[in-house]
Parts: sequence; structure tokens; C-alpha cells
Amino acid sequence: MLFADHEARPALIRIGAIVLVSLAFAGCKKEQAGDAASAGTDAATTAAAVDKPAVADKITAMSPEQLREAAGNALRQQRLYAPAGDNAMEYYLALRDKQPSDPAVSSALTDLLPYALIATEQSIGRDDYEEAQRLYALLEKADAKHPALARLQKSITDGRTAAAKAAEEQKLADADAVARQAEVEKQRIADQQKAQKEAAEAFARQQEADRQAAAERESAQRSAAAARPQPAAPAPTTAPASQPAAPATQPAATANTTLRPISLPPPEYPREAQRRRRPGRVEVEFTVGTDGTVTSSRVVSASPPRVFDREALSAVNRWRFQPISSPVTTRRSIEFKPAE
Repeated sequence: MLFADHEARPALIRIGAIVLVSLAFAGCKKEQAGDAASAGTDAATTAAAVDKPAVADKITAMSPEQLREAAGNALRQQRLYAPAGDNAMEYYLALRDKQPSDPAVSSALTDLLPYALIATEQSIGRDDYEEAQRLYALLEKADAKHPALARLQKSITDGRTAAAKAAEEQKLADADAVARQAEVEKQRIADQQKAQKEAAEAFARQQEADRQAAAERESAQRSAAAARPQPAAPAPTTAPASQPAAPATQPAATANTTLRPISLPPPEYPREAQRRRRPGRVEVEFTVGTDGTVTSSRVVSASPPRVFDREALSAVNRWRFQPISSPVTTRRSIEFKPAE
């Protein structure tokens, strides 16, 4: 149907009042920027958006009668400037190109301009620069001399530049974070290996000291036995010639009680103590069974108290040794040193 000037303006006024209230309410609830990466387009994308025609090709191909009817439907359905390719402003712009002297079309575009301007500013405020550029193109085509065009274009260009810069800075920050995390993980592994090596060396030294102490005790026992006076042997009596000589006493088998480690997993460093870089020492007494496993353990002393006890006992209970002939109870001091 045809849309004459006296029909278009009242409808626009009614629609405009509704849209103004809606836009004002929406402005109070302006959303923050979405994803900076999607907002930060490169120069090629920006140039393409600027060169994109304001009116869709399918609208340009419509006849004047079709454009008038479509524009009237869009106004009644409150599609003043959106969505792209199906709004009153694009229909009227295409109709003006075909009938530039139609006063009703010019009047309708004049009434639509303020709403498109507000929508452009709101799109900029949401960092939705693609939509802002589309609306800017509608404004520019409707009135190439509109006083707000220069300001709007500068806001769009500056916003896109800032968004692209923020996206690039975020990309660099993410890369730095990944590199720092990799370095932290590398240092953690190195510290753990160093701690395990020191613990193994300390345990080996303790084992050697225990072995030497056991050898010294055994030597002292032999010396004491040799120095002890022997009772006098009774006078021999004549034995029958057929009586065999008494067999010599066989030496007792040497007991295998030396602890030879198979697996000595180091204790975990408590997180709180590591964070505060607190050193410590725990002396643990434990018993090794004949199968080489630790059957019992207890804390003899600890400095500081109750900070490293649980980790020390947990580690000792996982230690494994070569099988021995009888259970052995011994003590070990476990050092806790914060990583450098």
C-alpha cells in the first residue's frame, strides 16, 4: 500500500515516543564490553566495514511500491533502524534514491535520524563497533552534513583502536603467564630433585654410621669375651681306647641385621611451611621387620614441634630395605629445608 506524508508522520511520532522510552530505559542498563578480542578488529576489517553500503542490495533491487509497503510495515512493527537489511530507514533511503523529490520520504528520514543517532551512540558505549559503523552509514547516507558524523566516526575509530590494543596486550599477558608458569614448574622439579638427592645422601651417611657403630659393638663384645678368665679344665681321666674324641664346637651363624635400603622416598614439604620458608628437623624411631618393611614408627623429637611430624612419619613408613634375619629398631633424623 502507498504511504503518504500525512500517514507517515503520525505513525512515526507514535513509534518514536515508544522507541525513545525504550532507548532511555536501555541506556540506564548499558552493558559492559564483551570480548575485547572480538571488538578489536584489524585495519582491514575496519576498512571493509566503512566501505560496506548502507542499504542492502536486496532492498535496492525493490520497486518504489514495494519499498513504501515495506517501510510502512517496518514502522508499524517498530523496526526503525534494525535489524540490518529489514528496517524502515533502509527502505526509505532506497526509496529516496529512486524518488528524490518525494517530500514524504524526506520527512520520514528526518524523523528517523534522531533515533538512529541515539542507537549509534549506545552501540559505541557497548563497544559494539560493527553495529555502530552500520548505523553510522545509515546516518551518513540520510544526511551527509549531519553535525554529529565527525564525532561519531572518531569515537568508532578510537574505540576500535583501543579495543585492538587491549586485545594485543591481553594476548601478551597470557603468553607471559604461560612462560612464568613453565619456569615455576621447571624450578619446582629442580628443587624436588635436589631435596631427594640431599635426603638420600643423608640417609646413606646415617646407614654408614650405624654400620660402623654395630661393628664397633661387635668388636668390643669379642674383646670382652677374650679377656674374660676361663674356668680350669678338669683333669682328664683315662678313656677307653674305643671312645671317640668330642666333636669341635661349631661357630654360630652371623646374624644379618644390617639395614640396606631399597627405596627411600623423601617426605613431602608442608605447603604452609614452604610458603613461610620454615626449616625443621624430625628424629624418628622405627622398626624394620624381617621382610624389609617398616612395621612401626614414632617421633622422638621435632623442631619446630608438630609442623613436620606427619610428613616425616608418612615418608618413613614407605621406606623399604633388604630382608634381614631379625627385626631392627633404629633412629633417623630427617631434615626439612625450604627450596632456594
